[in-house]
Amino acid sequence: MRAVIQRVSKSSVNIDGKVVADIGLGLNILLGVGPDDNEEKARQLAYKAAHLRIFSDSEGKMNLSVIDVQGQAIVVSQFTLYANTQKGHRPSFVGAAGPEIASPLCDRFVEFLRKEGVPCQTGVFGEHMQVEISNDGPVTILLEI
Repeated sequence: MRAVIQRVSKSSVNIDGKVVADIGLGLNILLGVGPDDNEEKARQLAYKAAHLRIFSDSEGKMNLSVIDVQGQAIVVSQFTLYANTQKGHRPSFVGAAGPEIASPLCDRFVEFLRKEGVPCQTGVFGEHMQVEISNDGPVTILLEI
């Protein structure tokens, strides 16, 4: 399971011109699921994301989590995180889990993140989305479990 986590001042997801998710301060999480991923990996990754200290404290040091700053998260399923570009110029996505595995694990990840105390909104699995990200810093972290 892979996640690209961005600290944001605001983020939103649009589908066909309609806003389906919109947050201010918090995290934009692009989530990729591999074929060997499971519920335990989703739980571990959600815990890590919720407690990742990437927000600044009063001294300007990255010492606070999204929970500490009372932020929110947008989680967007992103199978392209498993792209293989070793051969040629067209990425292969055979390393990504199929929707029968990925969709429920994305949902479980969101549930686990909420249980940690992070209010979450989501994109729509399998839909073409426009994701707007105001990356604050910029701060971008790659997590893999």
